[in-house]
Amino acid sequence: MHALAGLQTADTLISANLVDYLIIALYFVFVLGIGIMARRAVSDSIDFFLSGRSLPAWVTGLAFISANLGAVEIMGMSANGAQFGISAVHYFWVGAIPAMLFLGVVMMPFYYGSKVRSVPEFMFRRFGTGAHLVNAISFAVAQLLIAGVNLYLLGSIVQALLGWPLWVALIVAAAIVLSYITLGGLSAAIYNEVLQFFVIVAALLPLTLIGLHRVGGYQGLKDKITEFAAAAPASAGVPPADQQLESWPGQALTGFGSGTLSVIGIVFGLGFVLSFGYWTTNFVEVQRAMASNSISAARKTPIIGAFPKMFIPFIVIIPGMVAGVLVNEIGQLKNGGTPAGGASGNVTYNDSLILLMRDVLPNGLLGLAIAGLLAAFMAGMAANISAFNTVFSYDLWQRYIRKDHSDDYYLRIGRLATVAATFVAIFTAIIASSFNNIMSYLQTLFGFFNAPLFATFILGMFWKRMTATAGWVGLSAGTLGAVIFAFLSEDAFGSASLGVIPIGGQGAAFLAASTAFVVDIVLSVLVSLRTEPKPVSELRGLVYSETPKEDLVDPHEKSRPWYQRTIPLASIALVLVVILNFAF
Repeated sequence: MHALAGLQTADTLISANLVDYLIIALYFVFVLGIGIMARRAVSDSIDFFLSGRSLPAWVTGLAFISANLGAVEIMGMSANGAQFGISAVHYFWVGAIPAMLFLGVVMMPFYYGSKVRSVPEFMFRRFGTGAHLVNAISFAVAQLLIAGVNLYLLGSIVQALLGWPLWVALIVAAAIVLSYITLGGLSAAIYNEVLQFFVIVAALLPLTLIGLHRVGGYQGLKDKITEFAAAAPASAGVPPADQQLESWPGQALTGFGSGTLSVIGIVFGLGFVLSFGYWTTNFVEVQRAMASNSISAARKTPIIGAFPKMFIPFIVIIPGMVAGVLVNEIGQLKNGGTPAGGASGNVTYNDSLILLMRDVLPNGLLGLAIAGLLAAFMAGMAANISAFNTVFSYDLWQRYIRKDHSDDYYLRIGRLATVAATFVAIFTAIIASSFNNIMSYLQTLFGFFNAPLFATFILGMFWKRMTATAGWVGLSAGTLGAVIFAFLSEDAFGSASLGVIPIGGQGAAFLAASTAFVVDIVLSVLVSLRTEPKPVSELRGLVYSETPKEDLVDPHEKSRPWYQRTIPLASIALVLVVILNFAF
């Protein structure tokens, strides 16, 4: 106890009592218990990396959405809600659902039917070594950086709860995640993600309801945002009330002066390039669907996940908006101040949810909310690490360093990669801690890694003339284009940005992603026209026009009721998300 007391700072940000700590301890018992039980089912590398392809659609569907319900959803989106208002819903209703449905209906049959173990392995079959190596390395780097985001936020909760220095909190948080992934592999991660989904919802729903009650309901929230925006000094840069309370044209989010340009940026930059790039090619998500027990279950995985996904804004963005008018420190921040007392010293928008919890939740519910946040960040980090260890072991180590070894050997490499990635994430967490709005940082990373990959994928899947050379040239050039644009913009990549292009924040991230997409497509077409394509006979299962329809569907699905079929479920999800867009 003396050692722990020595680590504590003067004050903790969250005042928890014994009941809160017992709830949190109980949650950790369940997490580690799932890891120990999953350990018994791991007998080979497919069990460790892909759960033996044995899980039902409802499990993988909930895991699919829970794996994404980490830093991006919880802290990033609540920060967006506090800073920009309701326009942050575009990350869900425009920037997620359509791409998730496209993944389930169109792309999952190619991934699952080809029996590849990772997305980069699919790239190898379509384009060969060059594009595969670029994709595998860029994906591995991206996962280490994004795992650092989740670990930083996980550590910041531990710091806020116990008052420990951030570096101690990071090490403790990393050790907990490392223990259950190393024990049980993907199965431990997935079953914990299902548990974590319910814990997260149970934690955030009371916060939303109590917060809205404190401000007089949703109408009271709108009135307070209007009053706050009217009273804010012009120098603070607070978006006008109408921009914070209406989702379209979304100028509060993009930072564009023109409503037309804002709509184009949201629809093309976020809704098409970033969204499709993330959801359809990101192995963190696709890995969950690939663990399904059939091609039908794999297709339904992202579609099942789409239903809870479209309602998540109500428990993450709304609390952020409430924090913007109810939490004193966030109000000062919006007015241009630099209030002290956040998880990293000075308050940032990333602290919105923690500070709202501090101000409105009674003990007991506070412990549940903290457990929910811990669950979210652990789910996100575990997803990043489990995807990294698969790509590192199969796509880098086995293919390029040590071929033709035993399955046990690659299983050991996977566990070692898990340990190494967790240690690296401690250092990338320190990078993440320097950003005021973590969502801007994440969208910049997605522009670097996912947008060019999507361009290469979509062109290669629907244009049989695209060549192997075009695959790696387009991918490399697109990534470089996004990096250059980000560094030339005002603040898309923090203090390292040069500010030559007068656009910053998330609008700059949207344009960087669009740049990557266009550069990749143009160069891929030009290079393909001057190089030799693969023989058509080698493109079955890799190119849409060369793959028989029977390879892409489950022949038994037609005989099932409508709620167990892919297309009816996807159609219902699409109609619902259109209704939500019109409603707000």
